[in-house]
Amino acid sequence: MKNITFTLLLSPILLLASSDGYEVYKNNCSACHIENISRSEFVKNISTMKAPPMVEVSSQLKSYISIKGDDEDVHRQLVILFIKNYIDNPQLDYSLCNPGALERFGVMPSQKGKLNEAEKQAVAEWIYDRYDGVEFK
Repeated sequence: MKNITFTLLLSPILLLASSDGYEVYKNNCSACHIENISRSEFVKNISTMKAPPMVEVSSQLKSYISIKGDDEDVHRQLVILFIKNYIDNPQLDYSLCNPGALERFGVMPSQKGKLNEAEKQAVAEWIYDRYDGVEFK
């Protein structure tokens, strides 16, 4: 009986911890942020797009958030932390978007309350890892 009770109590925690970043992206972000597109295709289609493509978002964040030294793990954690906070609290003066993107798309609407902590963590990790070594060109 103790094992069953422990399993039942632990099950919601395991479900939260198993969020798949790509699934979170598809269900919550892809309506506005295209996953991957070339710069030339982006320029051709910018008038119909709702937000910058995710490849450019990841690229901008990685280039603007910097640390002294070459500690990639610390850099990754800083970018992930920024993304998680920005999901709930997007602000113009906190944005790291290209000025042209801000002019065209504005600031992302807050997604506060739409994603739980595990989902924010998963999608932030996916955004960082998915575009590792991928350039927006």
